Amino acid sequence: MSSVSLPFEILPRTGNLNTTPVAPIADADRLGLTKKQVAADHPTWCPGCGDFSVLALYFKLIEKRKIWHEKITTVAGIGCSSRFPYFVQAHGAHYIHGRALPFASGVSLTRPDLHVFTFGGDGDAFSIGGNHVNHTARKNIKMTYVIMDNWVYGLTKKQTSPTSPIGFKSKTDLGGALDQPINPMKQLISAGATFVARASAANIPHLLQMMEAAMDHDGFSVIECLSECVEFFDGAFDAANPRKGGKFDLVPAEHDVTDEFAAYKMAADPFPGKFGIFYKVNRPTKNKNEADITAKAMEKVQGKKPWEILQATFNRMK
Repeated sequence: MSSVSLPFEILPRTGNLNTTPVAPIADADRLGLTKKQVAADHPTWCPGCGDFSVLALYFKLIEKRKIWHEKITTVAGIGCSSRFPYFVQAHGAHYIHGRALPFASGVSLTRPDLHVFTFGGDGDAFSIGGNHVNHTARKNIKMTYVIMDNWVYGLTKKQTSPTSPIGFKSKTDLGGALDQPINPMKQLISAGATFVARASAANIPHLLQMMEAAMDHDGFSVIECLSECVEFFDGAFDAANPRKGGKFDLVPAEHDVTDEFAAYKMAADPFPGKFGIFYKVNRPTKNKNEADITAKAMEKVQGKKPWEILQATFNRMK
């Protein structure tokens, strides 16, 4: 990680600029960010929402890993969970509905030195943005995607989502949902994501472990995080919460995370299923593949000035 410093300093009290160059501060000497420094607006979720836990752990992850402001990028689409960029004092974007992944892909491909974190909900990820999940997965673009799945459209006040269970009564299914819900884990594994994990906002230590492992993965890492909507689907995940009489079963220690079939089979377990890393493999990222193409192209024009390269391109078009 490169060192950064301003090319000038502000003199104390006077506020005047001193244009004398300042020696860069080595990363080892930089103080880590605190939650107070990285937190922005006060979160506006409903009291008890599981998204609070994910945000708190995101701050903790930034503190623990000493990720500086200029190395954080927080991207989200539209939805309750997609308010994330508002609450993080760092570079990022609250993008349009379902299109967070294309935007984050551009950031990741052009700035491979950044930690790109994308956040979304079950609607943003699997409904309007479902095609982008599939293509980002197959391309294996390096980023971490946390999907806060609550089985309901919460921001628009209780409509059926792609993950709502059969029988769920909402404003769009007054008599109960009839359509088969998607299985997020099955979809992510079959689409080609190279890191697929499952967690719950109610189990904070485990969720932090999954977020750290996802961040360290070189590729498209995704976490399906059960995040209860206490306002419009209260009790949806009680079966996965020991404090409410449920059970939180971890992925068995003997599970081979490189076995795609075993991961897919485990994803078919009835709710609440297992929690942990289902699938993890190493495959060249699109970031590396495109960097290799660029490097080979630059070898052909080595020593030439930019305008000479551009002129040669125009000459070939004649």
